[in-house]
Amino acid sequence: MHIVIVADHAYINGGQSKVAIESGLGLIGRGHKVTYFAAVGPVDPRLPAAGIETVCLGQDDIDTATSKLAFLKQIMWNGTAEKRLGAVLAGLDPADTVVHVHAWPKALSPSIGAALQRAGIPCVYTMHEFFMVCPNGGFYDYQRAVTCHRDPMSLACVTTNCDSINYPRKLVRVARQLVLGRSGLREVFGHIIMISALQYEVSRKYMPIEPVYHRVDNPIAAPDLGPKLKPGDQFLYAGRLSREKGIEHFCEAATLAGIQPVIAGDGPLMEELKHKYPQALFLGWQNSDSLRQHMRAARALVFPSVWYEGQPLTVYEALAMGTPVIVSDVCAGREAVEDGVNGLWFKSGDAGSLAAALRRLSVDDQAAKMTKAAYEHYWARPLSLDRHLDAIEDVYRQAIADGAKQLVA
Repeated sequence: MHIVIVADHAYINGGQSKVAIESGLGLIGRGHKVTYFAAVGPVDPRLPAAGIETVCLGQDDIDTATSKLAFLKQIMWNGTAEKRLGAVLAGLDPADTVVHVHAWPKALSPSIGAALQRAGIPCVYTMHEFFMVCPNGGFYDYQRAVTCHRDPMSLACVTTNCDSINYPRKLVRVARQLVLGRSGLREVFGHIIMISALQYEVSRKYMPIEPVYHRVDNPIAAPDLGPKLKPGDQFLYAGRLSREKGIEHFCEAATLAGIQPVIAGDGPLMEELKHKYPQALFLGWQNSDSLRQHMRAARALVFPSVWYEGQPLTVYEALAMGTPVIVSDVCAGREAVEDGVNGLWFKSGDAGSLAAALRRLSVDDQAAKMTKAAYEHYWARPLSLDRHLDAIEDVYRQAIADGAKQLVA
């Protein structure tokens, strides 16, 4: 097959681009032809080195744009992206070609929908977040620090300032959502990949069409270090220090439980947390290898997120290290944790509930049983790149077959 991967970024700047790039490398290694189309560089050098045709527009995203006015125009309708993507797709055979879109909100804009419609090539979309249905992409009210249950684009939604920055930016996103609705982007995807069951539950009713949904987990690059001989000592948080991640609830719960919270990561709440919780151990940002070492040594990873999240990879990485996970019951990370077996659930946003979970895992025999189960459950069905590629190849074949049926009809 010829797979055209479409993403905002041509380098790894987060989970979405990581999956897009590494799946592209895996697919070309399996003998497929791969084209990678992105707005923002620099280009990951592994892409051209592997023989992947890479088209990078050299554009800005919100973090790199020097002219916010020019970027506003780009994010509403990126005419360059529409034209260049159309040129890439022109003449490709829909009988053996599929377009796989991973990301569009940060730079490409809804304009790619027009190019995809004209091309008539089968299209697949991985829903890494919720921008396809929710203006702020997360069903989360950043101003109130709570999960949002309003219907997207309803009067209640439009008139509520739920943006992480300010209400004018929310209105920009509302305007872009209106453009999205007219762009045809949502309608071109006959097959949509979900990375958690929670995503399906939350977003399905807001899609204007009924595509074929697939559950495909993102791959996890984790070494098998074997079972842990005994539980670790520390309760570890790993991630961005921001309110939607629930880090404050962990610190408060640790105080209630009489334990020292260990925190790996950085973010806007760092100084506030250091001042309020001087007993906490702040490790700062950690690279992948160092973070795995901390996960391996921990008694449990605490994942207190208060928003949905698609498939938090940190949860799976900890389990792969043989470390139980204490996870909030509102996020998709709960799908990897069997409560009381390889970790514990707690009531989202409830420091008392989290403190009770911390106390329970402070008991050595409880921790030992869950440590053993964490390792065994994960490695019985690891989220390897090969397993991921097997699944998306199957999705591609179905998309191409369905496209052929439509042409015949």
